[in-house]
Amino acid sequence: MEDARGRPDVVVFDCDGVLVDAVSSWRTLHDAFGTDNALNLNRFIRGEISDVEFMRSDIQMWKAVQDPIHQDELFRSYAGVKLMPGARDTVQRLKDEGVFVAIVSAGVDLFVSSIASMLNVDDWIANGFVFDDEGYLTDEGVCRLHATGKGEIITRLLEMNGFDAEACVSVGDSEMDLSMQVEGSRFIGFNPSRASSEEAFASAGVPIVRNKDLRDILPLMGFE
Repeated sequence: MEDARGRPDVVVFDCDGVLVDAVSSWRTLHDAFGTDNALNLNRFIRGEISDVEFMRSDIQMWKAVQDPIHQDELFRSYAGVKLMPGARDTVQRLKDEGVFVAIVSAGVDLFVSSIASMLNVDDWIANGFVFDDEGYLTDEGVCRLHATGKGEIITRLLEMNGFDAEACVSVGDSEMDLSMQVEGSRFIGFNPSRASSEEAFASAGVPIVRNKDLRDILPLMGFE
């Protein structure tokens, strides 16, 4: 179903679960350290704890297993993560069509920066860590954007680059990503990560791509 507003000038992607075939770049680190922060994840989704508190609790768990932790070790934890099927083709097609492509992610900057570089996107932002002078992980995370407040970042991105909201399409996989849909813009739900995400997308009346191939979003934006 092509939107009557035509092809976008800018497409903004979430990273985890959209451009990469991994639920969360934070979860990948938990898998590496053998930890599980599902309890605090649910508290975070319910709005009971902040992004900063959630990141701090992650770091505390990892440091309980291993301290110190060097940034190189964190980066190596992502070695097995693969791009989402069709991600490279989709981003390349958009860029070939002159579309500005950005990543707005509440994931880990170490990882998101490597994906941004690999796909040669125009801009990106993500949360992350603070390291000491020797590259060891400190106790604090860096919150550059709130997972439920991506709209503020996208609004700023549009203003900085001279785009109208009507020319923007955002793509995300969770209910928190619905904040990417700034007024006048479009949103595509891709491969919903949870039943609650599926329900939120349905309630919001946004198009949903359930197939795990990112190329399937192209026809929804008028690219055959």
